[in-house]
Amino acid sequence: MKKESTIIKLLKEKSTTKQLVYRNTKEAFEILVKSLKLKAQSLSVLLSDKADDIELEFTSNGEFDAQLKFAGDTLLFHMHSNIFDFPPNHEVVKSKYVKDDKLRSFCGVINIYNFLSDSLKYNRLNDEGILIGRIFINKERNFFVEGDKELGFLFNDFSNQKINKSLLEQIINVCMVFTLNFDLYTPNLNDIKLVSVHYLLEMSKNQKIKTTKRLGYKFSHENK
Repeated sequence: MKKESTIIKLLKEKSTTKQLVYRNTKEAFEILVKSLKLKAQSLSVLLSDKADDIELEFTSNGEFDAQLKFAGDTLLFHMHSNIFDFPPNHEVVKSKYVKDDKLRSFCGVINIYNFLSDSLKYNRLNDEGILIGRIFINKERNFFVEGDKELGFLFNDFSNQKINKSLLEQIINVCMVFTLNFDLYTPNLNDIKLVSVHYLLEMSKNQKIKTTKRLGYKFSHENK
């Protein structure tokens, strides 16, 4: 009976918490989607005189994906449907905020990717996108962003920062600036100099030479 009561306790605690985290993350993602749509509309108005040169477009592919296309780049925001905890050695787990309530460490995740727009337009399946950040949201709507440069330090106050429309708009702006400053480099010659006839024929039909902005990208915390 003791084991059964433990199971019931864990089911109540964890299931309730995870459902609450999911709802909070879904609500934040819906606000994010609306903000992305408004961003595309407002920039289109401000850049109306450059409409032929600067493509701006918002698209939504189902309830968990949204894209903002601008100047040859696409930011793809994807909400994961599962809820995650952190490994024991993670800084979040070591924080007083989580030590005071272990259930605070359960988070929903919104991944932020940068793709070249042409990779999606021409279905270049060999091309690689880049994960530039992850938004973690818990049961109390507290959040932090894991990422590099500004994304990694502007939104890292997990114990005090609650997700809202204004902060989501700031995240979008930071992601756009980061992407616009993250230029496409030509690949190393040694990486692409051997090409088969089959590959060449396929490339001519679908532009399938692999294209990515960088190779070996890591978050700042991975270099420690």
